Amino acid sequence: MNRDWIATARTLSEALPYLQRYSGAIVVVKFGGNAMGDEAAMAEFARDVVLMRQVGLNPVVVHGGGPMINDLLSRLGIKSEFVRGKRVTDKATVEVVEMVLTGLVNKRIVQAIMDEGGRAVGLSGKDDDLMVCVADDPELGFVGRPVEMNVQVLRDLFTAGIIPVVAPVATGMDPNETFNVNGDTAAGAIAAALKADRLLLLTDVPGVKDESGEVVTQLTPEQVRDMTERGVISGGMIPKTETALKAIEDGVRAVVILDGRLPNASLLELFTEHGAGSIIRSTEPRVKPRRA
Repeated sequence: MNRDWIATARTLSEALPYLQRYSGAIVVVKFGGNAMGDEAAMAEFARDVVLMRQVGLNPVVVHGGGPMINDLLSRLGIKSEFVRGKRVTDKATVEVVEMVLTGLVNKRIVQAIMDEGGRAVGLSGKDDDLMVCVADDPELGFVGRPVEMNVQVLRDLFTAGIIPVVAPVATGMDPNETFNVNGDTAAGAIAAALKADRLLLLTDVPGVKDESGEVVTQLTPEQVRDMTERGVISGGMIPKTETALKAIEDGVRAVVILDGRLPNASLLELFTEHGAGSIIRSTEPRVKPRRA
């Protein structure tokens, strides 16, 4: 008998405790980075999400789309201003953001999921007042911070067997306002409002690294704060770990920062003993399954 077949069967058998563990669980996945621009990577991600739904999980996909936004702004000749290294999102820019995220990127992901046999519906934070924001920093314009979450629409989609795909565009306290929301921030807020079992932040790095450059597979919030104070966690990893800490504080059971370029990264994290990336959680994990 083919040894590859035997290995595949063994892998499926070993996944059983994890399949049982996550049955009915809510998992929010932030999808972004280089994988969004690669058709093969997009199809693989979509297949992973469909499999999650097929085995009883309730996945929610939250996506970004920075490179596509930058490309269209450039083609339209809209110049960006920056304050402390952050883009100012004026009215013209937020219109482009909404157009790209809700009209282009969102529908590509929905179609990819449907192509793999799943059912998906695309929506933004503006739909059914899913996400209501205030300005995070007035100097940055229409960059939003979620202050009200209404996630019943997501629960309704779970009940119907549909995978929600959410673009991080939100309404303001004034319904005529539109805000651009950082994708990680939006994913964290949605995960917290749903009291999700897992928030998976797919990035272009393997996880949180220690002083020696090795990925730390398991961390507590206290360790994350200590590593940040000592400068071990720095740069672009800081906002991701800040999102993780706030999500855990607000009721998410655990957050995982992992490399979305790794084939089947989400499945490795959820359904294998060794997991993937860096998991941040408040309590010590049980021995079996490792990431319960």
